[in-house]
Amino acid sequence: MTIVGWVQIGLYVALVLVLTRPFGGYITRVVTGERTILSPALVPIERLLYRAAGVDPRVEQHWLTYAVAMLLFNLAGLVVLYGLMRLQAVLPLNPQGMAAVPADLALNTATSFVTNTNWQNYGGEATMSYLTQMAGLTVQNFLSAATGIALAVALIRGFARKSVATIGNFWVDLTRITLYVLLPLSFAIALVLVWQGMPQNLDAYVQAAALDGGSQTIAQGPVASQVAIKMLGTNGGGFFNANAAHPYENPTPLSNLIQMVAIFAIGAALTNVFGRMVGDERQGWAILGAMMILFIAGVAVAYWAEAQANPALAALGVDPAGGNMEGKEVRFGIALSALFATITTAASCGAVNAMHDSFLPLGGMIPLINMQLGEVIIGGVGAGLYGMLLFAILAVFIAGLMVGRTPEYLGKKIEAREVKLAMLAVLCLPLMMLVLTAVALNLGAASIQDPGPHGFSEVLYAFTSAAANNGSAFGGLSGNTPFYNATLALAMFVGRFFVIIPMLAIAGALAAKTTLHASHGTFPTDGPLFVGLLTGVVLIVGGLTFFPALALGPVVEHLSMLAGTTF
Repeated sequence: MTIVGWVQIGLYVALVLVLTRPFGGYITRVVTGERTILSPALVPIERLLYRAAGVDPRVEQHWLTYAVAMLLFNLAGLVVLYGLMRLQAVLPLNPQGMAAVPADLALNTATSFVTNTNWQNYGGEATMSYLTQMAGLTVQNFLSAATGIALAVALIRGFARKSVATIGNFWVDLTRITLYVLLPLSFAIALVLVWQGMPQNLDAYVQAAALDGGSQTIAQGPVASQVAIKMLGTNGGGFFNANAAHPYENPTPLSNLIQMVAIFAIGAALTNVFGRMVGDERQGWAILGAMMILFIAGVAVAYWAEAQANPALAALGVDPAGGNMEGKEVRFGIALSALFATITTAASCGAVNAMHDSFLPLGGMIPLINMQLGEVIIGGVGAGLYGMLLFAILAVFIAGLMVGRTPEYLGKKIEAREVKLAMLAVLCLPLMMLVLTAVALNLGAASIQDPGPHGFSEVLYAFTSAAANNGSAFGGLSGNTPFYNATLALAMFVGRFFVIIPMLAIAGALAAKTTLHASHGTFPTDGPLFVGLLTGVVLIVGGLTFFPALALGPVVEHLSMLAGTTF
């Protein structure tokens, strides 16, 4: 570890914190229907979209209606994307003549992008046409992100409102978030990325003469537009197979910084949106405080682990002072690689600028833990906030049990129904991650590249990433098989929608409750005590569930590495 590395990490954290409040204020104005700087240009477009869709923006929805609208919209997106991939061979904007995507892979990919996971069992530059990349994958990057933000706002309304039966209008929330937040920011980021050297064209691939006398195929395409939203919307799916390690997806240290900040920007800002909409910004800062404690702890461990040398390589004469550079880009180094890995798995993004499969055992364990905690450390746009609020409900419930009082959060009584729904949402993730890992070790063992505990970690990482809607991977697992395409699709679907439905039910229940006035017995939820309790609940409820699995994978692998054992 170096001072320069820590300065880079500190600069990143500072930039995120500086952007949180102004960006949160802007998003609050958007979702509450207030006038913004973009309103003169976008209000006519917004009204036109409502008229075309037959939507009355003044009519709000019950939580169940909101949920049905969300589910039908996402199902329609899945069908369209699946059809686009299956038909891409006969559709335009396919200069490389890409064949139709096989049915099982198309189903996996369609589920992946609709659920904001962007798990990729394919190489983008060798599988997907420009039309599929633009009209299919990029469009879903916008819509899945907007869906997540809309759902978070719906839950916030549940806390903010009292004695009402509605939590907003899904179609209005989706439209405003896409039109006022995602599109303008993505356009601006894409222009900056093009300036940094990222392609944005519809040209055919280029054949270049190599220095050794051979030739090299250089892929082209509409890269910048997809990269901008994949980072801002925490989708993470790469235009190229190497993702953000590819020089066309991440050309410079500045583009790397922009992409890292974009990953956290909306998720961090939504904590401020939460505080503003419930009438107390300190509540939002408390949530963000718990998130940042977990994030900084993860970065510190990952950086420390990767700064160590692999004893097996040191024994062969490799200079241990350089740390573990296997699988990392020289232009980023260990600090920015460890930081990016922690960011992308804390934020449910899944983009990578280094190969997580090549991290040392404890360095690779941090991305695993980030996802297993439920992707609540900032998390996916919207999903991180509502996931953390579910843990907040559990935290105040536990606090209430300690003192023998009915738990309250923001003036709302947390009763048996809310706790049961929160636990249902929290427990569906380990169910998918652990049960499907066990099944795959029996039925999908042929796809495991590496023997021993690392092979186990590859499978565990795959189903953890899928259920947590992250999308990154330990690349040693050959996932493009009918078995893995089907089971990973199931994990992604359950991890997304089986969390959303209970969460919306909680939002509806809270909105119908009256607000109680704080008393001397009310547990304050805006101070360090609550931040500590919330952090502890996330670690205990979310983390201890996976300790036995982690012990079989990265922990055993670490001890074996120190003992000089190879597999």
